Amino acid sequence: MARVALVTGGIGGIGTAICTRLAKDGCTVIANHRPSEIESVESWKADRAAEGVSIHSIAGDVASFEDSARMIAEVTAAHGPVDILVNCAGITRDKTFKKMEPAQWEAVINVNLNSVFNVTRQVWEGMLERGWGRVVNISSVNGQRGQFGQANYSAAKAGMHGFTMALAQEGAAKGVTVNTVSPGYVETAMTLAMDDGVRNAIISGVPMRRMGTPEEIASAVAFLAAEENGYVTGVNLPVNGGLFMH
Repeated sequence: MARVALVTGGIGGIGTAICTRLAKDGCTVIANHRPSEIESVESWKADRAAEGVSIHSIAGDVASFEDSARMIAEVTAAHGPVDILVNCAGITRDKTFKKMEPAQWEAVINVNLNSVFNVTRQVWEGMLERGWGRVVNISSVNGQRGQFGQANYSAAKAGMHGFTMALAQEGAAKGVTVNTVSPGYVETAMTLAMDDGVRNAIISGVPMRRMGTPEEIASAVAFLAAEENGYVTGVNLPVNGGLFMH
């Protein structure tokens, strides 16, 4: 029977690649998206179908514990319990710390970090009871090394891996793994829209002299989600072209 996989932030650049890869690997995949994206998700699904990939979708505000509970209940009713959860939802609200407003701090913490609690909490008990589960948290190289103007984002992304290490210990004896993937700079609509000078400056600092592809991040997620990799837990897998080595 196909594993049921839920990807939060599933219609973004990296999320799309993760959904596509897990579907190709035989999972029943549900892409979470913001309620405000309800119109664009249909064309997104049509694009995936044109590639021969069938992916389901569900709206949900992952910054809300209550809405996350409602979302998981609907997914479970429609597809069965979630076996694989990929926490990929994320936003940026960059500002130097002296100019950062509470709203910019709170928005990033809520979407990038609190969402990991909100959604994982809904599926965790079921995974323990069934004796199988995979939680993969999409962090960032900037959660490992920090980044100018990203105190909020770096804190949230570092917090994700702290969560990973603690929860991995709670799930280990029950066959439930929890891991982190920390991408470096990845070619998405956001990075492709950057000023050429900024893009080239970033690329010149990466030993591989290029950005990663969303598919390379998805490959790392697929590795951690695979049946045969149940002995890997609590790790932070960097996929950054050598930008940060630890």
